[in-house]
Amino acid sequence: MSFQAYLDAIEDKTGLTPRQLVDIAATKGFDQPDIKAGVILEWLKDDYDLGRGHGMALVHVIKKGPTIDAKYVGTTGTHRDESDTLWLDGKATRPGASG
Repeated sequence: MSFQAYLDAIEDKTGLTPRQLVDIAATKGFDQPDIKAGVILEWLKDDYDLGRGHGMALVHVIKKGPTIDAKYVGTTGTHRDESDTLWLDGKATRPGASG
């Protein structure tokens, strides 16, 4: 599953865009360098019932922003994506998306 597909599934499950979740995480201080992934994963599980795979995709965005390693772009690997920048503002607003 691509990173973007994980984010899209998170939006389906929670009703919140990835950017909204990133903003909530920031208000909780989860974007700080000393916050470990486990703390964020626990919050995502407790508040949104997100599992580890989906949670780790969101942890990446919370801690490192929307850019992913170019090695995942245009490949046939597990986490393949069309772009090195993930869309955080919701599936319906993604350029070229049909909602």
